[in-house]
Amino acid sequence: MKMDRRRFLTSTIAGASGMILGCGGQAAERPASAAPANPYRIVPLGKTGLKTSLIGFGTGMRGGNRESNQTRLGKEKFEALLQAAYDRGVRLFDMADMYGTHQFVGRAMASKRDQCFFVSKIWVRRGGIPEPERPGADVIVDRFRKELQTDYVDLVLLHCMTATTWPDEQKKQMDILENLKAKKIIRAHGISAHSLAAIQAAAASPWCDSVHARINAFGTAMDAPPQEVAAAVQAVHDAGKSVIGMKLIGEGAFRDDPAKRTASVEYVLGLGAVSAMVVGFEKVSEIDDFAARVAAAPVRNV
Repeated sequence: MKMDRRRFLTSTIAGASGMILGCGGQAAERPASAAPANPYRIVPLGKTGLKTSLIGFGTGMRGGNRESNQTRLGKEKFEALLQAAYDRGVRLFDMADMYGTHQFVGRAMASKRDQCFFVSKIWVRRGGIPEPERPGADVIVDRFRKELQTDYVDLVLLHCMTATTWPDEQKKQMDILENLKAKKIIRAHGISAHSLAAIQAAAASPWCDSVHARINAFGTAMDAPPQEVAAAVQAVHDAGKSVIGMKLIGEGAFRDDPAKRTASVEYVLGLGAVSAMVVGFEKVSEIDDFAARVAAAPVRNV
């Protein structure tokens, strides 16, 4: 009997991943009753009232200066990859000014905009983008909308926040984003965190709707050991905010290690605090592989 590749991957991984790594690195048995679930299911983002797909497409692999591994694929291949992701059920597309991916996603998803959830990030630090100027968020978001061919952006983040004091340092941009949210030009705002302190500050910030946090089972490309990040992420979740996990594949470090990919997916989903996950896919096979591992993982509601 013939079986398509996605079903084969799902059944294979479901049988092979009975043992996973727990928070302390010890093996934990996966519940025998766990059944495959839709890896592209639509999920709520904290208590923001927003929803999108559990799996998101990160477009900034090795990103900087408005380039990424995705843009380096070229227009035809990158946009075909975006289409393949959409066809499978991906609705969350994660971008940033730093990656230079707005135009690609905007073109590929132009006829599907109402079904998509667009995330982008404002770069406020030195370097990273060609221009030295750092204008107000209203000017930047207006450019984002033109590049994305959209009237609104679902979620806009302050990119790469590291200091505990980011809520004080970024007050001007935060106030502008709050005004844009009131005008429905954006639907939510938050930060992409690149330190444990930034995540902890986000949990305490009434302004912050959503946090991108680096999280996997092994501490690779993360801001602290997994158990410390998990505690900070839980605090963000408990505050009613959305947590979107990134670096689940260790920024590509687990690409050739199926056991680590499975362990990381199961660990992050098992936390019960991560609303959605973004991965920097570069091939269709990577989308299917990740989705199969998500489908085979124990289900825990966030």
